[in-house]
Amino acid sequence: SHILKKNRDLTKAWKGKTEQLLRVDEHDFTMRPAFGGPAIPVGVDVQVESLDSISEVDMDFTMTLYLRHYWKDERLSFPSTNNKSMTFDGRLVKKIWVPDVFFVHSKRSFIHDTTTDNIMLRVFPDGHVLYSMRITVTAMCNMDFSHFPLDSQTCSLELESYAYTDEDLMLYWKNGNESLKTDEKISLSQFLIQKFHTTSRLAFYSSTGWYNRLYINFTLRRHIFFFLLQTYFPATLMVMLSWVSFWIDRRAVPARVSLGITTVLTMSTIITGVNASMPRVSYIKAVDIYLWVSFVFVFLSVLEYAAVNYLTTVQERKERKLRERFSCSCGIPHSKTMMLDGNYSESDANSLAGYTRNQMVPEEEKPEKMVVHLAMSNESNSSRKRGLRGHVGLRIIQNTHAIDKYSRLIFPGTYIFFNLIYWSVFS
Repeated sequence: SHILKKNRDLTKAWKGKTEQLLRVDEHDFTMRPAFGGPAIPVGVDVQVESLDSISEVDMDFTMTLYLRHYWKDERLSFPSTNNKSMTFDGRLVKKIWVPDVFFVHSKRSFIHDTTTDNIMLRVFPDGHVLYSMRITVTAMCNMDFSHFPLDSQTCSLELESYAYTDEDLMLYWKNGNESLKTDEKISLSQFLIQKFHTTSRLAFYSSTGWYNRLYINFTLRRHIFFFLLQTYFPATLMVMLSWVSFWIDRRAVPARVSLGITTVLTMSTIITGVNASMPRVSYIKAVDIYLWVSFVFVFLSVLEYAAVNYLTTVQERKERKLRERFSCSCGIPHSKTMMLDGNYSESDANSLAGYTRNQMVPEEEKPEKMVVHLAMSNESNSSRKRGLRGHVGLRIIQNTHAIDKYSRLIFPGTYIFFNLIYWSVFS
């Protein structure tokens, strides 16, 4: 049988109060330890519990962490036979001296108080103190969005004493880079956490002096897959959709115009949606370059059809004038007159090989015979071809078929070349 040994209940053995054991009432804890002497060293270590959110619009981040301070206050030393520490909650913290560490550039912060204040105080017999808190802080992070969304951001959480300069309090990382611990389960939806590391330096204020400042630095790299699906892929599809108009007949005005207007409006919607979730920065972002270049390609496809339609109208007007000039056959010297009996209809006369009907005159109102003036079509066609070669000299750019033909190659080739440069520069 095992004999269960119960630990001694010090509350029963000790007749006095905790304040009397630590001699809290005998000292003035409004002053730091070793007041008037050298600076008291205060070690700090941090365990990051979670990185809750990163806001691009507000340019801040929210982090939940365990903040621990280590220092020695001989006024709290107490006699102990087993050299064991004593642990207290937040009620004793209000009666002793603790470092006045605050978060620089913080917007909001609070100590968790469910179900009670998440504060722990551990005092050792020789006067060493461990002071731990569970805090959620929202701090500012100066972000650079020039490469957004192919960017990496480095944010810092800065700790500093508010009242004590480096002559009174020396704030330092207790174990160097090992002073910062992170939970392995920390993850963000849009970012990949690359690394956490610590630094420290002196901060100067013109009115009060030099202060020790500690930095918790972490580097985040943005996941690109979300923006590929929501931004880049739809924009690329809209540009490719605008190229479909190059294969549509130039006379199909409603089809080509509606396709061009639809792609332009869709690109405008994509650009507006991206900028709505971003801060209004005064410089150009990487996503702006891609979207606006894509918008220019879509807009140029609309202008391409406007040019095709205009040149088609000009060409048809010129051809109409040429047909009107060479359509009169009364000036053709080599004409022949043939007599057709009533068995030939008008359609048969029109389909005579090698002849072109110019005028049909009924003779004496006799239905059985018609007099038709015919001219040799070879002579007429040859004279018309010579006239067209002499008066219609259109350039290649005025050839509407050539514009669509070259656009089918120039637009995709230029856009692919732009994508190669873009992804090689920003990725």
